[in-house]
Amino acid sequence: MTEAAAAETVDTRPTKIMYVAEATAHGGRDGFVTSQDGQIKLKVAMPPAMGGDGNGTNPEQLFAAGYSSCFHNALILVGNRAGYDLTGSTVAAKVGIGPNRTKGYGLAVALSVSLPVLDADLAAKLVDAAHEVCPYSNATRGNIDVTILLG
Repeated sequence: MTEAAAAETVDTRPTKIMYVAEATAHGGRDGFVTSQDGQIKLKVAMPPAMGGDGNGTNPEQLFAAGYSSCFHNALILVGNRAGYDLTGSTVAAKVGIGPNRTKGYGLAVALSVSLPVLDADLAAKLVDAAHEVCPYSNATRGNIDVTILLG
């Protein structure tokens, strides 16, 4: 079995649910979203690039915020496990949306990781390990293009 085939057969589903987030959309991309606990109350709007007025956040921004914070936490976790302090590190996410070949829409993600206190080889190893740990990476693997830029 090739490495790629073995990676596709790895079961990354949770064995135990530790937390459940709840959010509700009202009005789709031109409405608002709320979370069950009241922490999120946001107006959402179609971005100008997609014909909207941009007068609100959008699902891609929310996904970028979630993925970047989750990946950064996974990076800190693997760094700490390996004995490294990743103070000063950052992860920025860009989430793109566009039409796909099936008359629907698809996403692409670019994560920009900054690990200023580590050499490039060590940083790359930690980023690879974080990509295996991060639940967003596990959920998107094989479904959307995720590019990780280390700088």
